[in-house]
Amino acid sequence: MKKTTIILASAALLLSGAFTAHAQNVSQPEFNATTTRSSYRAANDFGAHTGEWEFTLGGSGSSNKSLDHSLGGMNFSVGYFMSNTLEITVRQTANYSNPSGGTGTEYDGSTFVAVDQHLDLGRLRPFAGLNFGGLYGQNTTDTWAAGIEGGLKFYVHPTTFVFGLVNYEWTFKNSDAAGDNFDSGAFLWTMGVGFNF
Repeated sequence: MKKTTIILASAALLLSGAFTAHAQNVSQPEFNATTTRSSYRAANDFGAHTGEWEFTLGGSGSSNKSLDHSLGGMNFSVGYFMSNTLEITVRQTANYSNPSGGTGTEYDGSTFVAVDQHLDLGRLRPFAGLNFGGLYGQNTTDTWAAGIEGGLKFYVHPTTFVFGLVNYEWTFKNSDAAGDNFDSGAFLWTMGVGFNF
């Protein structure tokens, strides 16, 4: 657990340093009265605004706290900004694993709803939030799950970004067990690209 925390914190610091070093100011284009907000985005107006949508596509991985059992897959999400910094998102994943027992490839999925608060730092948008959803498939027992999440978006264009997301999630069958299983959770991480529209 301690080793994982150090690795994740180091990676976040390295990413933020690299993105900051490559950030550059772009001059703002001319704006005239006939240009609408939906068709105009200033060259230095990074990030989503109230009422805009977000779509992301990425790869994901998961491991237990000992980092000795892992799987991979793909994911996408659709989000809506309630304000310039508060987003509600629905995420869908499709994962596969090859168990050591030689039983062949098995598939799993998950569907989550998340609420995230963003910090507006120009091109950099750190965020943190909570999620809730379900896990299902061939390699897992259908169950509920909840999590704490955090990540970083870096805008390479006013409406296009690359992102990293880390979750700590735990599973439970009913509300009575929701708090009891916190210590047996797992880390999940995702990296990908996203677009605001």
